[in-house]
Amino acid sequence: MIGLAVGAVIDKHKMKKHFALDIADGRLTFHRRQEEIAAEARLDGIYVIRTSLPADKIGSQAAVAAYKNLALVERAFRTLKGVDLQVRPVHHWLEHRVKAHVFLCMLAYYVEHHMRNALAPILFADHQPEARERAVAPAQPSPAAVEKCTKRRAADGTPIMAWHDLIGQLGTLTINEVALPLGERRTIQMLARPTALQEQAFALLGVPPPRVQ
Repeated sequence: MIGLAVGAVIDKHKMKKHFALDIADGRLTFHRRQEEIAAEARLDGIYVIRTSLPADKIGSQAAVAAYKNLALVERAFRTLKGVDLQVRPVHHWLEHRVKAHVFLCMLAYYVEHHMRNALAPILFADHQPEARERAVAPAQPSPAAVEKCTKRRAADGTPIMAWHDLIGQLGTLTINEVALPLGERRTIQMLARPTALQEQAFALLGVPPPRVQ
């Protein structure tokens, strides 16, 4: 019973490797494994990031930055599998259709990724990643991102919003069919006038607002 109790305590606190135990009937002795303790102490606060890419493809700073951006990878999987792109479930039976479905979802996420980067100045996102801390310590947002999120407005006064809210705002730019009293079935299509936020979003994306000829 003594051995079981001691083992449970040691395993709970992950200290078993640092102690040598001698347990017998009615007797318990132990001593520290000083060499193992000293060896691990030399590595306190240190972790190693390993990549299969050669040094001329990715440097140490870039490797650390990529490791810290794992949250972006997790968000990408949630976007692909969630309500945004719905890569699953796949309602196709033929192989080429399944591949086409996955390809379109990946292409859609590629477009979304670049849209998020371009629209970062008016989103709750760090639009100056180059100013972030690159050390091994936990990454901190850039001063511009902190100021933007605190004031909830960009430097020019534009309201800051989440990605889905911005997409919802862009979705209000509609094409309206207007009936004319000149004759039966005489209609024209008119595009709603873009708001200031919509015009800024198109400017950040580098594309002109849509027009109806």
